[in-house]
Amino acid sequence: MFTLSLISTSTLLICLIVMIFASILSKKTILDREKNSPYECGFDPKGSARLPFSLRFFLIAVIFLIFDVEITLLLPIASIFNITNIFSWLFTSTLFLLILLLGLYYEWIQGALEWSN
Repeated sequence: MFTLSLISTSTLLICLIVMIFASILSKKTILDREKNSPYECGFDPKGSARLPFSLRFFLIAVIFLIFDVEITLLLPIASIFNITNIFSWLFTSTLFLLILLLGLYYEWIQGALEWSN
């Protein structure tokens, strides 16, 4: 029990030291107008470089990443077919695919997959 608390405390202390050290190193000491402005081949920018980001694009990108990760979770299902019990394999893969399809259907009904309104 003592070793577990010692390891946990030392891990927390090391993480805290690394975060403080990174925070100190990341501070900008000299704030220069030219260095903070966007670079456009040496010319002054025509418009604002800080345009608002499209939330619709962000939502579609997040949905794509979620389903992309779920595809990587689907790949091992085919490789463990010969190793596991057929009923447990069928139940698990069907349940996983059903959850994926329900999520996709929900996103479709909510209109999250439509690019323009």
